[in-house]
Amino acid sequence: MRLLHAAALTTLTAATLTMTSETVVAAPRSGATARTVARARVGDRDYVLREIALDPGGSTGWHYHDGPLYARVVRGTLTRTLADCRTTVAHPEGSLIVEPPGPEHVHIGRNLGAVPVLLSTLSIIPVGSPLAHDVPDPGCGYG
Repeated sequence: MRLLHAAALTTLTAATLTMTSETVVAAPRSGATARTVARARVGDRDYVLREIALDPGGSTGWHYHDGPLYARVVRGTLTRTLADCRTTVAHPEGSLIVEPPGPEHVHIGRNLGAVPVLLSTLSIIPVGSPLAHDVPDPGCGYG
């Protein structure tokens, strides 16, 4: 499996792809944009490198992923809250984040700071899966 991941990362690093901008797929969201840096298919998985920006006061909206997501906070502080509404973690610049897959791992990312948050992410998802699934606010009162 490590060899598979290494091969995919090498492929992504070497790939020269057209970069696109898109709105982050999670609702309700605000002040969030994403740019796909590279995408590669290895076996039954898509490996997607993206840069995600959150304006001050912005959020990803409540969502979950079909595969793991790995992120590095390049700038700012990302505040993540889980669906229990109690588990909140602030991830400052330089932090590494691992988001496990599945609907039991609903979360939201918010920028509660005064400077934009910039994330570099790697999503490893089943071929044909969306990058995220939108879900309603689980009762936390924000999103």
